[in-house]
Amino acid sequence: MDLTHLKAAARKAAFARRKDAFANAGPGQSAHLSEVLAGYRGVPLAGYMPIRTEISPLAAMAEASAHGPVGVPVIQGEAMPLEFSRWEPDCALRDGPFGAKVPTEDKFFEPEIVIVPLVAFDIKGGRLGYGGGFYDRTLERLRARRATLAIGFAFDAQEADHLPLEDTDQPLDMMITESRIIEF
Repeated sequence: MDLTHLKAAARKAAFARRKDAFANAGPGQSAHLSEVLAGYRGVPLAGYMPIRTEISPLAAMAEASAHGPVGVPVIQGEAMPLEFSRWEPDCALRDGPFGAKVPTEDKFFEPEIVIVPLVAFDIKGGRLGYGGGFYDRTLERLRARRATLAIGFAFDAQEADHLPLEDTDQPLDMMITESRIIEF
């Protein structure tokens, strides 16, 4: 089986696990994320607007926005890195590609911390995304310019024993779930 089929199978299994975790999730899912971000007060960071069954970082993003710039990804086009637009709680939003909301007014900046959504992760810092390569291209570009902390955020149930990864897949520096903080 080639890598494309292996990734598709891994995504399908992880989506099913994530759907169950989302359905059974309780309050306080972003408590560990808030705890970690508190150590980086004022550092420019990017979160994301959760779609479908993604774990929500919004409470942690709101807390961080009181201390420094927080942004969300804005897709610029196919095969292009993401840009990050300034976000604040209750700011005006519009529909972006793939159903994710983005700020009505784009105020782009470069984050030094990126909270990365994902489909599956492994205990070595590997991440399986949706297949568009947006975060891989973005992290590669940001890391070429300065140290950039990539924090995966997902449910425990999204952990996989083995992921079919490629050389272009950017590793995570840390993984945060509803119950754990894992540093790589």
